[in-house]
Amino acid sequence: MGAAGGTISPDRILHDMADLWVSLGKQGEGDAGVLRACSMTLVVAAEESDDAQAIGETLAALMPEHPSRAIVIRFRAGDRRELAARVFSQCWMPFGQRQQICCEQIEITASDASLPDLPPVVLPLTVPDLPVILWCRSPRLFQLPAFSQLAAIAQKIVLDSASFSDPAAALKEMSGAVVAGRVLGDLSWTRLTRWRELIAQIFENRGQLANLPIVSDVLISHRGTATPVTAYYLAAWLLDGLEKVGARARVQFHADGGDPAWRLDSVELRTADKPDAIASISLAAGTCAEVRAGGLLSMALLPVLNDYALMREELSIPGRDPAFEHAFAAAARLAVS
Repeated sequence: MGAAGGTISPDRILHDMADLWVSLGKQGEGDAGVLRACSMTLVVAAEESDDAQAIGETLAALMPEHPSRAIVIRFRAGDRRELAARVFSQCWMPFGQRQQICCEQIEITASDASLPDLPPVVLPLTVPDLPVILWCRSPRLFQLPAFSQLAAIAQKIVLDSASFSDPAAALKEMSGAVVAGRVLGDLSWTRLTRWRELIAQIFENRGQLANLPIVSDVLISHRGTATPVTAYYLAAWLLDGLEKVGARARVQFHADGGDPAWRLDSVELRTADKPDAIASISLAAGTCAEVRAGGLLSMALLPVLNDYALMREELSIPGRDPAFEHAFAAAARLAVS
């Protein structure tokens, strides 16, 4: 079901969705029926060249835990105004049950020139009284002047600063969006959850906790040549925690080269009077990390998260994330210092 041409009608798309549910209901007759589920509207802005199958698989995996009306907008570069749309469903059947649970998905293809025409189309398609999350998968789209009009319909914009070519410039552009009143989420911050958990676990030990006020240096090693946003976030989070216990630490970044450029290799906390780090975490083989503290070595899992795992965690906070916002502001300052 769909529409094509220079413009598309939200009413037509809503009519197509109503027909879709009638069709799904008929298919479920004689069985346990079909249950409609929705907790938000998830708008995905992606390049036409982005892997459509991968996006679809990610959305399908997210639906059981974060059921949503998904609106996927695929953009192509061009000066000609072009819009087209189609409607379909994502369904799954919970284990041990006979009733299907379904969510709607709307796919819109658009040219860059049509970006200013999209807000009046997308806004009527959002589910009333539920959060609207905009997942922007492309730095180029985020940087288009007209993107702010589409962003205005969302309560939160989710980006991945690791996809920007210049980390410091990415933080500057994101800061501009924050100044304009946008609420942001960054998958680069989400990637740090396990790092932060491991660091926090080290200092659950009272003996290690007593060392925090005397930490003088934080050393963060990373892949690539430019300091990635993940490193700035981790440094900001650590410096804030250390300042709260009276430490006045310096941070140093070290580039190890290699790919992916955003990945961290290690973090060390040092004191001025000891040659070795009082605590460190470093990547080992595969998805393992070596955790050293108090003269002891332990191993921990530090997996590389895919889009599904990152968005699954990010969507669990549909509004403001105070911890991220505080770290983001400090990271933006670090990037220009």
